[in-house]
Amino acid sequence: MRVIPLTVTALAAALLLTACDDGGGKNGENAGSACEIGGVSVEIGSASVAPAAGDSGEIPVSITNQSASCTLDHFPGVSLNAGDGEKAVPVLKGAKAQTLKLAKGDSASFSISYVRGEDGDKNAVAAQTVKITLPGSDTSRSFPWKYGPVAGKADGSGPDASVSAFQQVGD
Repeated sequence: MRVIPLTVTALAAALLLTACDDGGGKNGENAGSACEIGGVSVEIGSASVAPAAGDSGEIPVSITNQSASCTLDHFPGVSLNAGDGEKAVPVLKGAKAQTLKLAKGDSASFSISYVRGEDGDKNAVAAQTVKITLPGSDTSRSFPWKYGPVAGKADGSGPDASVSAFQQVGD
């Protein structure tokens, strides 16, 4: 009579233990580690430059994984450096982050949208570089900003710019 309850208890314990998978890969490898600059290449593509103050522009940024599988989980970090400090570029209002797993050779992209500011405007950000950081990593890469001053938001809270969510490129 004691065999059945003991068997049921052992079976329940085994099921509970198998439900506690840590998500790791073979031999403890975790294929879901964050993508890092250095393991992925980051490039700024041909921009749709805002030609005059008040016009909108868009700068595509592509990421290609050059190493082991990694994950993009959240939004990229983007900031503009105007020489007198960095100004964070906020996430596009209403954008939804998605988790993308990139195998070696896979690519993803996002866009930086901005409104061109007036030269000499005290609220405009006279950006010299744009710094990009991937989620889950502190490593960054900076690129020259060749697109003119970025307008400031009317409430003075930062640049009139935004960052989109990552999108998978290709199949």
